[in-house]
Amino acid sequence: MKCPKCGGEIPFYDLKPNCKHCGVNIRYYTQEGKLIRDAKRTELEGAAARMVIARIKAQFIGGKLVITRLVFTLLAAAALLVPFAEAHFTAPFMDQSLSVGIIGLIQGFGGGTDGLIMSLPAFFSGTVYAAASKAMILPAVFFVLTALLDVLIILALIVGFLNLTKSAKFMRNTALVGCITALAGQIATLILLSGTVKTDAAGVSIGFGALAAAAMFAALFFLNRTLLKKGIEPVYKENDIKRRELLKKYRAGEVDLDSLPLPVFESEDEHDARMKALEEALRAEEEGKEL
Repeated sequence: MKCPKCGGEIPFYDLKPNCKHCGVNIRYYTQEGKLIRDAKRTELEGAAARMVIARIKAQFIGGKLVITRLVFTLLAAAALLVPFAEAHFTAPFMDQSLSVGIIGLIQGFGGGTDGLIMSLPAFFSGTVYAAASKAMILPAVFFVLTALLDVLIILALIVGFLNLTKSAKFMRNTALVGCITALAGQIATLILLSGTVKTDAAGVSIGFGALAAAAMFAALFFLNRTLLKKGIEPVYKENDIKRRELLKKYRAGEVDLDSLPLPVFESEDEHDARMKALEEALRAEEEGKEL
């Protein structure tokens, strides 16, 4: 075995903790090197973690516009609670209604195969409920499309910290499509229901869920467009970008930690804070000795 400091040969039977050539404590000398490498790696990895946190803050709470966007994203999902349309079916021993909205559709599946939605296919072949049942298909289709666009916007918001600009562009474009889809659904449903004859046994009434969804989508479109014009920039700590780039090179094997200084990068503020902490530690040590 060789001494890690001077390189002198140490016989295997020499169990002394110190090198007989230079006198260094072999165990602690090796540990000191490991601690220094760990400190350098922690500095680089900590910078990468801080940058992720900075992007998350910029995505969700990075200013009034960003917070407003978050609120309207939730409101766009809440707009799906408002029915797009509602059908009423009456008969002896039956008085049921079905609304095309989140709550209405959940309730429509209630009771397993006895749920109203499960009964609609049988209504199509009849004469009493056929017109009202078929009139619910178009609002349901537009509701599903609107809900899917809502889900895409929410997912883009959740993972948007990975790329703030791409997320805002995707949300802007999806919100525009959602607004057009919701308005088209409202207009198409109005046209369809204007030709549907209402009877005492069955009838369909128009809801305003599509208009509510369109309004929320329109707000999201303008909010994301404004954010893109203004720019969505996370606030990074000084030198963190350099640390992240160096971390990539270290992980790729292009850089050896032993060749880097400690600290690897240090701003004036960081240097002042480190020196202040060192002075306080030395002062506390001296006070401890006096006691």
